[in-house]
Amino acid sequence: MKSHILLFVALAMLVACNNATKSGITQQPTLADYKAGEKWVWKYKGVTTQGEVRSEGEDTRKIVSVEGALGMTIGNDTVPVADMVKPEESVTPKYDWPLEVGKKWKYEISWTSQDGTTGKQSQDAEILSFKEETVEAGTFMAYTIQYKGKITNSRGYSADADEVWLYAPAVKNFIKLTQTQDDFLYVEELIEYSKPK
Repeated sequence: MKSHILLFVALAMLVACNNATKSGITQQPTLADYKAGEKWVWKYKGVTTQGEVRSEGEDTRKIVSVEGALGMTIGNDTVPVADMVKPEESVTPKYDWPLEVGKKWKYEISWTSQDGTTGKQSQDAEILSFKEETVEAGTFMAYTIQYKGKITNSRGYSADADEVWLYAPAVKNFIKLTQTQDDFLYVEELIEYSKPK
């Protein structure tokens, strides 16, 4: 009898885990979710409606161990993973955790570029779906998150900015970004994801 109860509990836990995955509710990744050697590679391209290519290339990020602490390489910088996984205290965050289909929030950020230009992005965000999405790196369950609003800067630039981000919990990152700003289209897509065996 005891073995039947244990089997029932084990099956119930599997079903519960399966339902949690299918329900599409995702918590923010934690430090324990990252491993040294994990790697993401995206290709990107930005083109005007006239066909002028303004940006094109690849962006690689990797998890490295620096003096026993994990960091993510971003260009020439290494950002501590512990900082990346801290709960965002902003009332207008990029991702409003936990992620769930139908959730809506306001995303706002102010920034300063390397040349001293300041700017602001203000958008309404909504999670539209959680389903299989295929990119060059493979097929993943992903949230479709739509951001609609404006981007402005101190040089007088102002544009409507519509973005669609596909965020895949399995890779703890976005797998595709499509951004439209007036006459400019920018697409970034994950072409490789690997983790240590």
